[in-house]
Amino acid sequence: MQIKDKVVVVTGGASGIGKSLCERFATEGARAVVVADINQEGIDAVAAAIAGKTQAIAIKTDVSVEEDIKALVAQTLAAFEHIDLFCSNAGIFTIGGEEVADDAWDRIWDINVKSHIYAARAVLPAMLARGEGYLLNTASAAGLLSQIGSAPYAVTKHAAVGFAEWLSITYGNRGIKVSVLCPQAVRTQMTANTRGGGVAGVDGMLEPDALAQTVIETLAEERFLCLPHPQVLTYMQRKTADYDRWLAGMRRLQDQYSDQYNK
Repeated sequence: MQIKDKVVVVTGGASGIGKSLCERFATEGARAVVVADINQEGIDAVAAAIAGKTQAIAIKTDVSVEEDIKALVAQTLAAFEHIDLFCSNAGIFTIGGEEVADDAWDRIWDINVKSHIYAARAVLPAMLARGEGYLLNTASAAGLLSQIGSAPYAVTKHAAVGFAEWLSITYGNRGIKVSVLCPQAVRTQMTANTRGGGVAGVDGMLEPDALAQTVIETLAEERFLCLPHPQVLTYMQRKTADYDRWLAGMRRLQDQYSDQYNK
């Protein structure tokens, strides 16, 4: 997919990865960029900043609420008739393991997993009717590997990758393209309080603008895995080649970062 003349929706668009995606899509000549986030002030600022390059509208959206995503899609369709690319990007991080309280597990599950489900429910009918459409779901390298220090993040990001795989398998022969964005550490609010991105920053902290470049390249090639940190593919191959050896290596890595997570 080339972004020029396309209608694009980005959730989590007020800051971080989502903001950079909105800016880059505008630069690439998108016909329209819909900036969605729970942060009204943030999306208004992003939409205003890119309005000189594309039609930009800001729609306040809580991605954990299905009715909000339905409304986001309905308003976009009313304004632009169709959606070419839906970037389900919003996500949160929760430190801890099995002891994390149920309400925190529920919240991260709603945002990191169910938001992708709600987005698919909302956008697929019109996309399937047209015979084309693209879903870009933001997960994490944690969804392909794991996340030291956070069971909720590791589990929900694995689920996000699994759902994206299922969408690609189920609808790939009906004109629907699917990519899953799986970066390691990116310089955003989520990593602001960590040293160099924490364990996810072992291969360096990536700037959001650099990540956006990888997204553009991935969309152009219509590849499933979008890997701003290409090392992740090697780690995946090592994991599947010898699971026990990989687990032993991850335990050693955990020991190196235990001071950040065991407080």
